[in-house]
Amino acid sequence: MKLSGKKVLIGVTGGIAAYKIPILVRELIKEGAQVQVILTPDAQAFVTPLTLATVSNNPVHTAFFNKTTGEWDSHIHLALWADIFLIAPATANTLAKMAHGLADNLLLAVYLSARCKCVVAPAMDLDMLKHPSTEKNIRTLEKQGVEIIPSETGFLASGLIGEGRMPEPETLCKYIIETLNPPSILSNQSWVVTAGPTFESIDPVRFIGNHSSGKMGIAIAEALATKGAQVILICGPSSVPHRHQGGIQRIDITSADEMLEAVESHFDKADGVIMAAAVADYKPKISHNEKLKKSGKNLILELTPNPDILSRMGEKKNDHQLVIGFALESSNGINHAKEKLKKKNLDAIILNSLEDDGAGFGGDTNRITIIDKEEEIITFPLKSKADVANDIISFIESVFYKKIS
Repeated sequence: MKLSGKKVLIGVTGGIAAYKIPILVRELIKEGAQVQVILTPDAQAFVTPLTLATVSNNPVHTAFFNKTTGEWDSHIHLALWADIFLIAPATANTLAKMAHGLADNLLLAVYLSARCKCVVAPAMDLDMLKHPSTEKNIRTLEKQGVEIIPSETGFLASGLIGEGRMPEPETLCKYIIETLNPPSILSNQSWVVTAGPTFESIDPVRFIGNHSSGKMGIAIAEALATKGAQVILICGPSSVPHRHQGGIQRIDITSADEMLEAVESHFDKADGVIMAAAVADYKPKISHNEKLKKSGKNLILELTPNPDILSRMGEKKNDHQLVIGFALESSNGINHAKEKLKKKNLDAIILNSLEDDGAGFGGDTNRITIIDKEEEIITFPLKSKADVANDIISFIESVFYKKIS
């Protein structure tokens, strides 16, 4: 999904084109975005808060405070939450107020507080759009850094035909996708990502494994694909689907030996490898073809080491490839991660600690520390795994930019 982890704030003003906004919200959510909506008082005559709350899965914001309870709806929190603020449809009245810094409704107060990119889609009758006052206000907003999505030409609510139509929801959605996903240095690169556990067979019904869900590795694969990379996702046993339909080729494996074979077969053509999988360190020396019968006595299993896939890739990589590993530690994490970084000849290592609440296997959140080749340490707060994946990809982009600069 192209907007996974992105936060889109939509401001709706009192124009007939407001009826298109629920469709836009659905399109954005299909692409993985989180969406919140602000309605001006006049906008509520064209589209209801209930409709937009239902399609966005979030309460709709309409006023500075609840008149019954006095509860404040903070325009500051909304402004800081968003990655992009789209005002659509933007009426001539709202454009004028924005250009002159007025804040007589919640939407305008959020606009004046926003630090993110602000985009407007003017929609009105053709004569209003071409009036010198409206054109001046639009030029003023452009000088202030607001991006204008040009109105389209077509049949208008007045019955006239001309410029002034708000672009269709699909067009607005595409605009937001392209704005939040500018061309990346990773575009058209080839990446190998491993995810999930490995299961090492004891007999046909028993195995040695771990609690890895694969969520982190799959989120990384999706984030890479969103940047335009071609991803080989090599995934151990996991029930988690990958949602990005384009750019990901998934190879399901079971054991560490199968994962090694799959990684090696794609490594030479890869620009980089991210080993997020929790590969079992050991496997039974003997895997029985038939189920072992319970005897009531102690069972002793002889274990043998699995191949160290990460070390092998660290040895094989050339100057143009990146190999990035994960380290899950229960204590003294930074020191252990630094040792692993050097020993396995990695370009970076991503540390998880079992000491951090909300991190580790199975959950939807993670807290990471990235240590690069120069042992520079970058720490991040607890975030959703989708947001963590975006942080990792941003780090990788910065490494490649340094290589070519």
